[in-house]
Amino acid sequence: MQEGLVLDGVDREAIRSLYEGQRLGFRQVAERLGVPPWRVYRLMREYKIPRRRGSEQNYATYQDKPQFMPRQELTIEQEQLRVAGVMLYRAEGVQSGGTVDFANCDPQLIAVFAAFLREICGVAEQRLRVLLYAYADQDVEDLKMFWSKLTGIPTTQFIKPYVRALTPNTSRRKMLHGLVHIRYNDKRLLQLILDWSTQFSKVWAGT
Repeated sequence: MQEGLVLDGVDREAIRSLYEGQRLGFRQVAERLGVPPWRVYRLMREYKIPRRRGSEQNYATYQDKPQFMPRQELTIEQEQLRVAGVMLYRAEGVQSGGTVDFANCDPQLIAVFAAFLREICGVAEQRLRVLLYAYADQDVEDLKMFWSKLTGIPTTQFIKPYVRALTPNTSRRKMLHGLVHIRYNDKRLLQLILDWSTQFSKVWAGT
C-alpha cells in the first residue's frame, strides 16, 4: 500500500498520526476525521495499520473518557460557587493547553476554587495536584501541610515544589504561605470552564 494513497477521502498518514502519533482511541480518531468509527476500523485494516494491544487500547479508551462529572442541578448557593469559580479562573487561570491550572497566594481564593472543582465540576480526588512556589528561607514542609489542610488534598499529591533563591532584590513583601497552583489534567474540563466563562461574558458584557 503506497504511503500517499487516499481511501474514502481519508489519508493513511492522517490516521497514523492520530492513532499512533497522538495515541488517540478509535472514537477520538473518528471525531477528528469526521467519519464514523466503523470506517476507521475498516480503513486501518486496508491501510495495514496495526491495532494496539489490549492494555494500550484500554489506556487510550480511559484517556478518552471525561474524568469529571459536573453537577447538573444547582442550588442558589451552588450557582454562586460556579460563578465565583469561573470568574476566578478567568482572572488567574491558565487559558490554554490541556490542564486546569489555577494559581494564587490567597488561602480564601484557593479554598473557593478547590470547592468549585469538587462541588460543581465533580472532579476525581486522586487526580488533583498541587504545585507549591516558595522562597528559600521558608519551611517547605510546613507550607505543604498548611495548603494540604486548607484544600483537603494530601501532600502525596503535591508535585516537586519550586523554591526560589533569595537575592538582594527579593521583595520583603513576600507571600506568607507561598503560592500554590491547583492543577487538574483534563482538557475537557478546561474547555468546559472556558465555555462557562464565555457564556457569562455574553450575558453580562455582551461580548
